[in-house]
Amino acid sequence: MTLDLHKLGHLIAVAEEGGFTRAARRLHLSQQALSTSIRALEREVGVELLDRGGSKLTVLPAGEALIADARLLHGAARSALLRARRIGRGETDVLRIGHTPAVTGDEVTALLHRVHEVQPELSTQVNQRYPGELTEGLVAGELDLGLCRGMTPDRGLVATTLAHHRLRVAVAAGHRLARRDSVELGELADETIVVWGLPGRSGYTDLLIECCRQAGFEPDIRRNPIQGTPPVTAVQGTDDLALVTAAAGPAAGGTVRVLELLPPTFVPLHALWPQHTNSPAREDFLAAVTEA
Repeated sequence: MTLDLHKLGHLIAVAEEGGFTRAARRLHLSQQALSTSIRALEREVGVELLDRGGSKLTVLPAGEALIADARLLHGAARSALLRARRIGRGETDVLRIGHTPAVTGDEVTALLHRVHEVQPELSTQVNQRYPGELTEGLVAGELDLGLCRGMTPDRGLVATTLAHHRLRVAVAAGHRLARRDSVELGELADETIVVWGLPGRSGYTDLLIECCRQAGFEPDIRRNPIQGTPPVTAVQGTDDLALVTAAAGPAAGGTVRVLELLPPTFVPLHALWPQHTNSPAREDFLAAVTEA
């Protein structure tokens, strides 16, 4: 038995749009044609996928399970299609990389330089994605590799640790600690620490909070209202601190100073990718990082 990717796409659209009318408009189908497609899919699967009885359409547990797998299937099919086109047209294989704001552009560039020492012909496209967008891009087949910190891979994705980077403390140039070269983690107990994700919703924020707890205190945290900018810039013009992986010394044009954190504390750099896709460029990348 096989499943029709088009019908699975119809099911995804109905679930995302919350009903047949908007989904049909999105798919450029008549509502009747869309309803017929979903009914045919339910017959193929052998169980109902949607509850149409109430005032609001509800996706049944079987439908939710099928949609989760369907997104992976669509992503794998998209990756396979794009790869076949590149090969058929004689185009260079390109590794599409996304990274979260927790991984800075400088860190990505440094990593790529290491890779190109081993694989000088490797072609890459790099862009920043927020964690949820990174996962969506990987599942949808839009990205081949994700670089992040502290993210738990969703179903269908696999992860590995590429490196561990040392944490440091960023303060504004006018902060009382700015003249120091280092600070102990326990000294931050009375400070406000800027983070980029909410506790319980960001694996990296939870990781940073756990570092503080291991030092004996519960941190006072504030979510940075400016998202997507380099982490060191979060403290500009404030009395707050930020835990960053940037090099010690002046940063952000001299408006920020980065201090060594004692005792040395390290956070992981993770790579994520779709489990059931084939990417020789990704394999070359991971092999080069392992060898570097």
